[in-house]
Amino acid sequence: MLKRTGWLNELKAVLFTLPAMIPITVFWLAPLAYVFYLSFVEWDFMSPDKLFVGLDNYVYLLQNPAFYQSLKVTLLFCLGSVLPIMAGGLGLALLLGRSLKGSALYRTLVFAPWVTPTVAVSIVWSWILEPKVGLGNTILGAIGLPAIGWLQDPKWALVGVLLVGIWKSVGWAMIFYIVALRSVPTDMLEAAGLDGAGAIQKFMHVTLPLISPTTFFLFVVQTIDALQAYDSINVLTQGGPSGSTRTLLYLYYQSAFESFQVGEASSISIVMIVICVLLSVLSFTVSRKMVHYN
Repeated sequence: MLKRTGWLNELKAVLFTLPAMIPITVFWLAPLAYVFYLSFVEWDFMSPDKLFVGLDNYVYLLQNPAFYQSLKVTLLFCLGSVLPIMAGGLGLALLLGRSLKGSALYRTLVFAPWVTPTVAVSIVWSWILEPKVGLGNTILGAIGLPAIGWLQDPKWALVGVLLVGIWKSVGWAMIFYIVALRSVPTDMLEAAGLDGAGAIQKFMHVTLPLISPTTFFLFVVQTIDALQAYDSINVLTQGGPSGSTRTLLYLYYQSAFESFQVGEASSISIVMIVICVLLSVLSFTVSRKMVHYN
């Protein structure tokens, strides 16, 4: 009787999860399996037949200098956007998280870019970063600094794209940090103060450890988001100049929809999926260790 009840409970659990599994299978698992299959074939979107080539796409990818350049740009883009976004979000949360006059308005203004379409934001920033009449170089000239070829100079193009991404996402990180800071127990801060800890010591030894789960969550989510950056790069630089802003995702786009090398593009997407999976596993592992430590 107990075995039958357990079997019925398992069947009920499967039936309850089935409605959720159907869209997951149709819109995620099935396309993922198809992309994995395409990474082993040669196809140009138009030919009726797909030529099976085994691991040739992966071998070509590992021998392609453009792949390593794009991987390097992707890593630089992740480091150059994730860390400033987190640091800026925490700084803004400390500044605007308090109940001060006008702080709600300022929080809204800082958060507004996050809900603004990326294409619209990128178009506005392309005007700001225009080398001759843009606001960016106008400000630099006003303070006596030389003009910069923001999106036209390979040395500065990635910096220009990063400015747009940081400006757009820092308000989103701020909201998470405001919630985390408000959850810090005041009695712990008061106890640290009674022990002689100053403001900096309380922040370093009490506040930062307690908001570390939020910090790690933002790090992983922002890193995955940086790996998927496409809209702003497409509008601002189209991966140039000289490939200086071509990330792995943009290399995928060029391989699939400009060169029509579907197999090569699919192998790039599989590499990106592997990187995202590794980050997710890292997030899960570290989060469990944090919970166990706490």
